[in-house]
Amino acid sequence: MSKPVPDKAEVALEYPDKFYVGTFEHSSRFEAKLDGSGIALVLQHPGAADERKSVHLHINFGLLAGILRELARSVAALPKDDIAHREQLADALDELRRALGAE
Repeated sequence: MSKPVPDKAEVALEYPDKFYVGTFEHSSRFEAKLDGSGIALVLQHPGAADERKSVHLHINFGLLAGILRELARSVAALPKDDIAHREQLADALDELRRALGAE
């Protein structure tokens, strides 16, 4: 069950001899879920074979926790007057915290 991408994601993969970049916007879909060891994230852009693309990412819980801590340390970079994005993030984190505490 994927959902429409509500904003935008950019993905870049860099190898010594190759570079891939893709953008996923409103016409794309995403799926995110927890499994036994971390989170699974899928970004998909539907369309013809020459337009279709997808990214599948799995992040273990320890790395996810580290990422969240780094985000907390860098929140000062988000402008104080960017209320809409601050509220989006805070609301999503509140929802996650409530879900983690539910039995």
